[in-house]
Amino acid sequence: MKTTAFLLFLAIVSVTLLITYWAAKRTQSTTDFYAAGRSISAWQNGLAISGDYMSAASFLGIAGLIALYGYDGFFYSVGFLVAFLLVLLVVAEPLRNSGKYTLADMLAYRMKIPPVRSAAALSTMAISAFYMIAQLVGSGALIKLLLGIDVTVSIILIGILMILYVVFGGMLATTWVQITKAVLLMAGTFLLSLLVLAKFDFSVTAMFNEAVRLKGQRFLEPGLQFPNPIENISLGLALVLGTAGLPHILIRFYTVPTAKAARTSVVWAMFIIGSFYILTTFLGFGAATLVGEKEIIAADPAGNMAAPLLAQAVGGTFFFAFIAAVAFATILAVVAGLVMSAAGAYAHDFYSNVLRKGKATDQEQMRVAKKASVGVGIVSIILALLSKDLNVAFLVSLAFAVAASANLPAILFTIFWKRFNTAGAVSGILTGLFSCILIVALGPNFLKENAIIPLSNPALVSVPLGFLGAYLGTVLSKPETESEEKYTELYVRSNTGIGAE
Repeated sequence: MKTTAFLLFLAIVSVTLLITYWAAKRTQSTTDFYAAGRSISAWQNGLAISGDYMSAASFLGIAGLIALYGYDGFFYSVGFLVAFLLVLLVVAEPLRNSGKYTLADMLAYRMKIPPVRSAAALSTMAISAFYMIAQLVGSGALIKLLLGIDVTVSIILIGILMILYVVFGGMLATTWVQITKAVLLMAGTFLLSLLVLAKFDFSVTAMFNEAVRLKGQRFLEPGLQFPNPIENISLGLALVLGTAGLPHILIRFYTVPTAKAARTSVVWAMFIIGSFYILTTFLGFGAATLVGEKEIIAADPAGNMAAPLLAQAVGGTFFFAFIAAVAFATILAVVAGLVMSAAGAYAHDFYSNVLRKGKATDQEQMRVAKKASVGVGIVSIILALLSKDLNVAFLVSLAFAVAASANLPAILFTIFWKRFNTAGAVSGILTGLFSCILIVALGPNFLKENAIIPLSNPALVSVPLGFLGAYLGTVLSKPETESEEKYTELYVRSNTGIGAE
């Protein structure tokens, strides 16, 4: 099995490195590096968004949570999917029309550049770090299970690979790695779901009945993971609002040529992602009934190995190795997108527009972005090693909470509120970001039974605080005439595309 798994892993790494080599020869300018030359079509971007979004948290974490907690685990799937409605209806088109490479481009269109870009870069790097830690933790558990390699070594190896993709291939390599991964993941998940259903004569009812027989009726009801319904509300708020503030998803809209293509790519992504999350139900309940809680926890206490173990139970050793290799490809693709967004935030937003005041040349900016990619990768590896015992879906939910609390208020107020100004944007971003981190630090995830704040996910408190911080920062500071004048320009540009890059 180890030989088969190693060969499949090697094949995936080889393909992705070939893509990176091909992309490196076509990445000459900052537009190529950050936005793939705006050459990605709508359906390609839809697949890439799916590849970016269907992370280790989705494939490994959610399957594990459903297998261990039933309905409460499925709640993650619903939240992740519904979130794209907000992206489609509110965010995608204005962002594509009003920005250039990063989220902060849109905010800086109206606001004073140094403080807004600095705050946005800090938020982007924090979100990317939370999200990246989840992927690296998942990869460590996966490779340990399959190849017997120590978790620490596994995390370091994945970290080195993700740095190579971004440094040499930029957004073009990242995009095609994500497309390749999305196709592999959908094929593997569909086949695994069919094999699970075949065990129950293709009867979903029979599968649920077996789950009830083994786990009890509570398994199909809310409250098994979060007995307090407030926890579910907080988690739902983070998942539904967080996607519209995730920097590594939002930068994908800069890779398409027009706003119409951006909207169309979201529709493609919703169809692909929706299909995938329906299938996670079969993976989770299949693992609960065909593998069993004891074996899942024995492989990984957080439940992250439920899907690969299910593949072994229904398809044998080769299929186990194949599904694990697909999960590996999933991790590679997502971490590449995260490094890309974090490096862009530092090099484009902070270095070029704050430190160099917009005077950095294209080559200088690309050089700094590549150095930032290495730095972000190293920091993420260290943080992942400190967090290797946590469930990856939980870690990603924290990233969503920060995105919903820090980025979303600034995005919405920039687009829809004329009075909104620099002080409001900065105070909203920082309030949302630091309130999230503080609530998590004082919560049960770190302090266990000694928790001061009893919320596992901070969104219920931090999202209102983010909006309140943005509002108070605006109304308690002097109006900015230039910002209000540019509001009309931004409104027209965001809705019509006139003047878009």
